[in-house]
Amino acid sequence: MIKREAKKRIEKLKTLINKHRYLYHVKDTQEFSDEAFDALKHELFSLEQQFPELVTPDSPTQRVGGEALQQFRKVSHTVPMLSMEDIFGKEELEQWEEYVVRLARQKMANNKQSAIVKSQKSKVKSQLSDIEYFAELKIDGFAVSLRYEKGVFVQGATRGNGQVGEDVTQNVKTIESIPLRLEIENLKLKIPVPSKIEVRGEVYMAKRDFERFNAQRRKAGEEPYANPRNLAAGSIRQLDPKLAARRPLKFMAYDLLADVGQKTHSQEHVILAVLGFKTDPTARICKDTKALLSYFADMEKKRDSLPFHIDGVVASLNDNALFESLGVAGKSPRGIRALKFSGKQATTTILDVKFQVGRTGAITPVALLEPVQLAGVRVSRATLHNADEIKRLGATIGDTVVVERAGDVIPAVVRALNELRDGTEKEIRMASRCPVCGAKLRRPAREVVWRCKNANCPAQKREFLYHFASRKAFNIVGLGPKIIDKLAEEHLVSEPADIFELTEGDFAPLERFAEKSAHNTVSAIQQAKKPPLSRFIYALGIRHVGEETALDLAEHFRSLKRLERASAGELEEVGDVGGVVAKSIYEWFRDKSNQAMVRRLLETGVEIENPKRSSRCVKPGFTHSFTRKTFVLTGTLKSMTRDEAKEKIREAGGSISESVSKKTSYIIVGENPGSKLKDAQKLGIEILTEKEFLNLISLTITDV
Repeated sequence: MIKREAKKRIEKLKTLINKHRYLYHVKDTQEFSDEAFDALKHELFSLEQQFPELVTPDSPTQRVGGEALQQFRKVSHTVPMLSMEDIFGKEELEQWEEYVVRLARQKMANNKQSAIVKSQKSKVKSQLSDIEYFAELKIDGFAVSLRYEKGVFVQGATRGNGQVGEDVTQNVKTIESIPLRLEIENLKLKIPVPSKIEVRGEVYMAKRDFERFNAQRRKAGEEPYANPRNLAAGSIRQLDPKLAARRPLKFMAYDLLADVGQKTHSQEHVILAVLGFKTDPTARICKDTKALLSYFADMEKKRDSLPFHIDGVVASLNDNALFESLGVAGKSPRGIRALKFSGKQATTTILDVKFQVGRTGAITPVALLEPVQLAGVRVSRATLHNADEIKRLGATIGDTVVVERAGDVIPAVVRALNELRDGTEKEIRMASRCPVCGAKLRRPAREVVWRCKNANCPAQKREFLYHFASRKAFNIVGLGPKIIDKLAEEHLVSEPADIFELTEGDFAPLERFAEKSAHNTVSAIQQAKKPPLSRFIYALGIRHVGEETALDLAEHFRSLKRLERASAGELEEVGDVGGVVAKSIYEWFRDKSNQAMVRRLLETGVEIENPKRSSRCVKPGFTHSFTRKTFVLTGTLKSMTRDEAKEKIREAGGSISESVSKKTSYIIVGENPGSKLKDAQKLGIEILTEKEFLNLISLTITDV
């Protein structure tokens, strides 16, 4: 091939490769396979090797960095890369808006003689009573600035101290979502395009890429990284560009420093997308603070399901003229704020400790806290678990402590900051008697929990009723703890059978309970009278019998009568049922008060539906099964609920356990996993990410 032909072929290859890069890394779509894409890049590389004089800075082959640097060169920012002030909640947001309006009016008043201000005065004044905001996600990444000359990328720099950063051009070049040449011709502007354009944004790593990267490090015996942000920042600040090239980094643009006719920040986002950058797809114009708070609440709910980590929302004045007129205070522009999510950890003070009684008599110490925002919820209580945990933490009343909330789990005290003590703290003394019935507490051998052994303890009975009516048991819609409390206070309910004898008239004494609500609740109670055997067993509240064990028992014995008559030895033949669990079940059914409770339930018309087939059998449509495979789930799944994941496992013939043991086949790990992950790692259990689990499930399904 002669040089002229090679040049034409190279230009066509560059155009096609850049199109595919843009679709894959910016638009998250793909028109052809990775293998085909690699073949195109290989052809381009070969031609450039043959004709090195045809290599240009914007060629896709130039993304892989060259030799390692001795140190980074310093770069002065023409426009400082400033930080943002953080605000939390509605009150602080409204205070900021009042501050913005007051400041803008002051500036107009102080500059009456300024011709520039006079020309803008009427426009700015009209905006003060109706300020428009632009809201976008605050990605938890690493800020960089990109400089383009005549549309070609020439330099990448870190924020540094805001005035001077570091030249990380070679590392930034390796990020596929950063265009090496801007799509300027797509702008179709009526004004000349500036020869120099600067774009700012965030380098980050997607959650799934981070998980995959850490999995590879574990496999190689290396320490995993703590979080995607640290890995992204560390990758950009590597002196060897080849290391950065091997890490799956992404870039999202949020700011344009060039005059191409834009009047608002929202227009800048549109222009950035046209130029070929990935921008925030959730970003929107908000007409007022109410709309801004609505966006904030929506993003907080979706936070865990997003493909990348965020720690809040950025709110800025959408009008660029108004934004610029307000200037800068310290290191932050006055016209922009970061609305931060409350963290999953927070610090607060233990004011007191109370002891709660569970349905099995377990006594749980609960810390009463100075109220604090935690993961979007105002928290005033947190569990201390048990006496051993209090001792391990070294916690006392009056301590400053770290509390944590993961998913829907009750907040827990995870650390006591003993360094902050002032000498006024008081020791936490474990209760010796039940706080409700006064019975002496006992701590069974080999257990960490103290228990109230009084079978007639009112607190245990109330907790049992909550459990009985709960979603995984009889699933009585509308009969939550508050309604049960009211019914118990009116002496209408004291045991499960009483629930099924309630009439609409019984709800009349209950405060604020409308006739329609009474009708709906009684209807729900009647509809719940035909539970599957597994739910019935679970509802009985037998100690050590959770949802999965109840399923195993139902499928093994097929009827309540057979289960009632089973010996301890026969019970041990069931799935994960060991000696302790078998003994608990056997003794429960031999207790006369329990026998009477079951009999009363059946007398009220409860009809148990025995399993027609084993739900552990493989569902039609599955070619491979999970038979004899036991799964444990930990953390929050993005694409489905825990119950949906469990159902998929059961359909494929597998079983679920709530605890990790040597019998566990796989542990499925979602966002914010708990201690089960560490247990699995110690035992060498195979760990599946959510994506790997979904792939495994898909392999079991027959193509239709």
